[in-house]
Formats: sequence, C-alpha cells, structure tokens
Amino acid sequence: MTVEDRQDSDRPLVAVVPLPGERPAPPDAVRFAPAPFQRPHPTTYAALDLGTNNCRLLIARPAQHGFRVVDAFSRIVRLGEGLGASGKLCDDAMDRAVEALKVCKSKMDHRGVTRARLITTEACRAATNGIEFVRRVGEEARLELEIVDQRTEASLAVTGCAALAAPEAGAVIVFDIGGGSTEIVWLGGREAGRDPASRIREWASLPIGVVSVAERYGGIEVGREKFERMVTDCSEALAPFAAKAAAARNAPNFHLLGTSGTVTTVAGIHLRLPRYDRRQVDGLWMQDRDICSVIDELVAMDYAQRQANACIGRERADLVLAGCAIFEAIRRAFPSPKVRIADRGLREGILLRMMHEDRAWWRRRQ
Repeated sequence: MTVEDRQDSDRPLVAVVPLPGERPAPPDAVRFAPAPFQRPHPTTYAALDLGTNNCRLLIARPAQHGFRVVDAFSRIVRLGEGLGASGKLCDDAMDRAVEALKVCKSKMDHRGVTRARLITTEACRAATNGIEFVRRVGEEARLELEIVDQRTEASLAVTGCAALAAPEAGAVIVFDIGGGSTEIVWLGGREAGRDPASRIREWASLPIGVVSVAERYGGIEVGREKFERMVTDCSEALAPFAAKAAAARNAPNFHLLGTSGTVTTVAGIHLRLPRYDRRQVDGLWMQDRDICSVIDELVAMDYAQRQANACIGRERADLVLAGCAIFEAIRRAFPSPKVRIADRGLREGILLRMMHEDRAWWRRRQ
C-alpha cells in the first residue's frame, strides 16, 4: 500500500464536507461526525481526478452538511513521468494509470454510482498523445475522461476547499500544488457571494509542479543551495500573478489556504504523526514559523530519511522538496502569519458542483 493509498484509507467513510459558504462547525463535529442510521440515497456520485502524479477517486452521497464519502481510492501513477523531456506520455506511465483506473471503475460499479465526472488535468493537456490516451482509457477501463482546461481546474479546486477560508478574511490566496502545474487563486471575501467561483478575483495556472520541478533539478540530493535555486525559479513563474494579486495581501485578516500533498505532508511532519491521519490535518492552522521549521528540517534530511518518514514515504521522497520550493515561493510572494491546510480539493469541488446542479440538498428537504 502506497503513502497515497494510506492517506485515503484514513478518510472515514462517513466524512462530511460542508457546503461552500457554510460556516464549518468544529472538525470533529462536522467533518467526522458519527454515522447515523439512514436509508441509502438514490443518487450516488463519483469524482475522479487523474493528475500528473496521482489518480484519485471519491464516491459520495448528499448529506445535511454537504456529502458523505462512502468510498475512496488514491494511487501514485506518475502519468507525467518524462513528459517535460519528450512531450509525450510514456507507455509505462499510461499502463500504470490504466490499471489504477480499472480499480476505480470496479469501485464505481460496486457502489452503484449513478452520476460521475472524471477529469484529467495537466499531463493530458500538455502531452501530444493525451487524446489518444483518453481513447485508450475508454476502451480498456470503460471510463470517459474529460480533459479540463486550466480555469476549470482552478475553479473546482477552490470550490472544494473554500469552506476552510476564514469567514472574516477579506482575501485569501488559495493554491493547489499539483504534479505538472500549480493552480493559484485570489479569492475575495464572503461578502462577494456564497458561490466560491463568483469570488475569484484573479487566477493563474503556473507551469510548475512537483514532478516537473523535481525532474528539472533532481529530487534525490537536495541541499540548501539547490533548494534556493528551485525557489528562485518558482518565484519567477509566480511573479506575474503576484503582481496582479498584490492587493490581496493588504485585505483584513488575509491568509493562505493550501491544498496539495505538499502542504498536508508539511502538516503531518509538524504534528509528528507516526502515520498520516487526515482527521488531524484537514483544517489545521499552521503558523509561519512552524512551516519554516518543517521546511528547514526537510532540506536537512537526506533521501533515505525522507523515504523513512511515515508522512512522505518511498514514492514521494524525491518530490517533496520540489513541492516545498513551490510552497516557499508562494509564502514569500504573499507573506501571511498563518496558513490553513486542506486535505480536500478537486474531487470535493466536482462532487459539490454536481450535487448543486442536481439540487440534491433541495430534494432532501422535501
């Protein structure tokens, strides 16, 4: 079982994700409430996100405060392996992804999924054979993948985690560090509306992700000097967005909100978790000094130490510092005394959008 598999196996099958704009109750009271007895809802939804590094699935049904997760799956497939050099998805990477997608199809069939949205992002957008791969998935895994554009990806990520933005914040910078790209959004305050998509002031999809940065610099031997070069390059990619969104830093109660394996790993290490536990990470507030301490600790580790850490693992040990370099560039461009950590994002955004379109919560009130 991989680290990513473990992370989703830690997701309780009764986890509740609140609706966007709804004031979240304390984490233990809302997101992880005990499961009451209830009849199965007739509509079961599935959201799948096939990214440059991971294949992730959530299956859920509507609930009073959003939705209840009934099944989940996550596996590192590294679909974008070697993409930067060749411009194509390689055969081994496509084989790994197809096998993971077959597992997803089996889970969807077993849970009786009646509506699904299955997206793929930067790797398929960038690859010259991305469309051919999507056709192969349809034939072999019997799943219809949708290659989404960058704005859609950013909007879905914001929808999935916006409930964690502080209600008093006049502006929030939301970022999702992916495998092949990083989506970053300037989100206005809640007075701008309940729908998170309507609160987007500026957005960008940056051509930097944990896989692309790690492949450029190498992820095995990373000392302080190399790490700073990585941060400098990431800062250059971020600069145009930072200039457009500079006013966000002056808004009342401004803060950062991060959703990605990078930020959840940093949170897990900060908490000294013997094993990654989403219940302790999702919604965590981290102080600036604590983030600095964890990143310094990671830079000082050698590759074997990163592999041995239960919140990193063998499959992400060569990627975590690339993610930290992107995280550090964002923190330097948008200084904030604290960052909120989200173990939620694209998949949750997809589910909430589908349920909203279906008026799922309205039906429950009838």
